[in-house]
Amino acid sequence: MKYLPLLIALSATLIAPAQSVYPGQHRGKMKVESVAPCRAESFDLSEVRLLPGRVRDNLERDSAWMVSIPVGRLLHSFRNNAGVYAGLEGGYESVPKLGGWESLDCDLRGHTTGHLLSAYSLMYAATGADVFKLKGDSLVDGLAEVQRALGTSGYLSAFPEELINRNLRGGRVWAPWYTLHKLFSGLIDQYLYTGNEQALQVATAMGGWAYDKLIGRDEDTRRLMLRNEFGGMNEAMLNLYAVTGDSRFNELADYFYHNDVLDPLAEGNTDFGTKHTNTFIPKVIGEARAYEFTGSERSRDLSRLFWDEMTARHAFATGELSQKEHFFDPARMSRHLNGYTGETCCTYNMLKLSRHIFCRDADPAVADYYERALYNHILAQQDTASGMVCYFLPLLSGAHKVYSTPEHSFWCCVGSGFESHAKYAESIYYHSGDELLVNLFIPSELHWRDKGLRLRQLTRFPEEETTLLVIDEAPAGKMRLSLRYPAWSGRPEVRVNGRRVAVKAGPSSYISIDRRWRSGDRVEVTYPMSLRVERTPDDPARGALVYGPVVLAGDLGTEGMQAPAPFSDPTVRNDYYTYDYHIPAGLPTSLDPSGVTREGGLHFRTADGRRIAPLYDTHRRRYVVYWNLEN
Repeated sequence: MKYLPLLIALSATLIAPAQSVYPGQHRGKMKVESVAPCRAESFDLSEVRLLPGRVRDNLERDSAWMVSIPVGRLLHSFRNNAGVYAGLEGGYESVPKLGGWESLDCDLRGHTTGHLLSAYSLMYAATGADVFKLKGDSLVDGLAEVQRALGTSGYLSAFPEELINRNLRGGRVWAPWYTLHKLFSGLIDQYLYTGNEQALQVATAMGGWAYDKLIGRDEDTRRLMLRNEFGGMNEAMLNLYAVTGDSRFNELADYFYHNDVLDPLAEGNTDFGTKHTNTFIPKVIGEARAYEFTGSERSRDLSRLFWDEMTARHAFATGELSQKEHFFDPARMSRHLNGYTGETCCTYNMLKLSRHIFCRDADPAVADYYERALYNHILAQQDTASGMVCYFLPLLSGAHKVYSTPEHSFWCCVGSGFESHAKYAESIYYHSGDELLVNLFIPSELHWRDKGLRLRQLTRFPEEETTLLVIDEAPAGKMRLSLRYPAWSGRPEVRVNGRRVAVKAGPSSYISIDRRWRSGDRVEVTYPMSLRVERTPDDPARGALVYGPVVLAGDLGTEGMQAPAPFSDPTVRNDYYTYDYHIPAGLPTSLDPSGVTREGGLHFRTADGRRIAPLYDTHRRRYVVYWNLEN
């Protein structure tokens, strides 16, 4: 039990306005303050609004799908578990049942409801639209009813408590704590982003049940239990501790410390073998969060070492990670360019970890990775025609994206996708004292209430190289404006009100402008982009085309493709692991990069006339990302 004594000592004194899930957020809603130093703070999601553009298009498609799912369907498995259909109009049989991972015979049922609790709250903060708060309130009301019906212990789930008992005995069961983690996180987000006090009450009662269930069991039982995937229970318990001040929950967070995985990493061992990647990452997020509460150098160094290793050696050109959900030998990357690369949940969690690390270090290299993964995986996950999303982002040449369905494929990556496409605005801007950091070039409006600043970012980036920042309301005093100088950029050109500003910084740094700003000031920045090839470390004859931060895909047509949504059968759950792309022989996947010409924007052609476009805009077509290079 690693941090318990220090956390209990801290809990007795640190009852103050707090730094939150990320430093700077949700002030006034915390009972326990972070103690670790941070170099950058987040804005609340409600302080940033996306403006029209390619990124907001994804948010709007996501919002339409989220709103379309009836609350009764999301609650049906919970109500079934608690037997509370009596008195409901139409009763149990009137509710159309969700399929796939939400079926009543699936151990993971209920995880989507947890994700949507988070997603509705994020979307409410991101847009201010009341429909998302109303949907979240209705879900919380229904879950509170189920919790009361299940007894006085505080237990709440869509499955019987026996699944937890089976886990404690080391029996076969599919990740019950993982599913409960989604509920905890969703309820906490409902409290933080929408102010729903009932959500916090439900989460606190659940936490009390978990404490009584686990604390006091022997160490062998604890270690046996943790062999089963438990998501980010350590992080969720620390967050519950932060909003309640109840020391039971930091004790629970410590209970979920997985020695077998994290101790070797703390000792500098970065050989992850073939462990399950998305089981691993949330445990490290928990350590990053633990550092914020304890100041532990061990937790700080462990989480940074992991981030460095993942982004430097395990990430594909797109920023995605894993193949068939697992780690692989990064020295043999070219042998793992298959149809099952890039579980989207892994990238979702790496971006969460990146935010924690950026807040403490303000390292532009972290923002460089965040941008790469956001544009080339998260943005690329969603089908622009239907709004459905991918589980894997395949890098097998000739493969195509395989999308979810509205009814039957509520995979983990569907759940994390609901959240990801709601929170694009959360990492565009950060602040530190009187400094505003601009990390991402996305059309948006910032209202920095504490400083009296209103700023708009007007851009068609990455289709164009220039972004324009307009000061609509200026702060009273001087402010430093720091613009990220991306690692991929040529020498930027910066103009303030038309006058050129000398750029002394280098790539992967910040260009800072200190001045007393006035309403109407305009800052224009041009980041020169160029076409480059990123080769696999083990085979220089395999490489991806990248323009600026954008990974490009070659169009290989639609020959032999099946229907775009093959998972319409409610009994189908995991066939994407072995999905047959039926790739025709002889597809043109070889390329001489010197023959590629730019047609305009982010559209290119090969010497023989084949189209190349951003992977995020390549849908319902076969494609190639890693070419066989001819020179």
